[in-house]
Amino acid sequence: MVIIALPAYNESETLPFLLAAIRQSMQENKIDYRVVVVNDGSADDTSSVVTTLAGEMPIELIEHSENLGLGEAIRTGLLSALEGAEPHDIIVTMDSDNTQTPGLIARMVRGIREGNDVVIASRYRQGANIRGVPRYRRFLSFGARVVFGLLFPTPNVRDFTCGFRAYRAEVLSRAFEQYGDGFVAQSGFSCMVDILLKLRRMNAIMSEVPLILRYDQKFGASKMIVIRTIGETLRLVVSRRSGLG
Repeated sequence: MVIIALPAYNESETLPFLLAAIRQSMQENKIDYRVVVVNDGSADDTSSVVTTLAGEMPIELIEHSENLGLGEAIRTGLLSALEGAEPHDIIVTMDSDNTQTPGLIARMVRGIREGNDVVIASRYRQGANIRGVPRYRRFLSFGARVVFGLLFPTPNVRDFTCGFRAYRAEVLSRAFEQYGDGFVAQSGFSCMVDILLKLRRMNAIMSEVPLILRYDQKFGASKMIVIRTIGETLRLVVSRRSGLG
């Protein structure tokens, strides 16, 4: 079983395209799956869109009454995905804005079956392709790659910030047992780095596959607040290097 956790905030326009692509990919690859959508206090029709599509594919909708941020949505999605999951099941996280291609999930699943605990869709592997990403976003992600690669060298990992990942359910269960709610301690986009660093400390086996990132398919502006994200990331670096987290 593959459980796909999607944090969603005002994604009523993109979710129909993404969910249709997920359904097609899972059917083509004959993968048993379910989807968990965490509606993080959206002000648009995200909930009604998911409810409508629930008649066509296995979807669970979880509602946050207000916008709590990516970290809380990821935590909710992971915990929900783990409910009833078997140790050998696979949990996938990805963005809900239709910029990441679900066709890659089958390859990520194969990576887990080959023995990895985590498989990351990476912008820094041969074969990766990025369309429509603003230069400042490319600079930020590359800077994060350099900083975390130097300070927290991790075998086979170059992309520390991409949220499109596959995890072995057993590893996530152990992480929540070890860290509790602190496993996802960051509220913003830096939560994805924090998760990876904690799994690194648990000696999780990680690998990457090349990502095709289609920012040209995105509706509306990015929800990332750049200055806040930089600040959160820098605080995270200091905390982890000093052993405070």
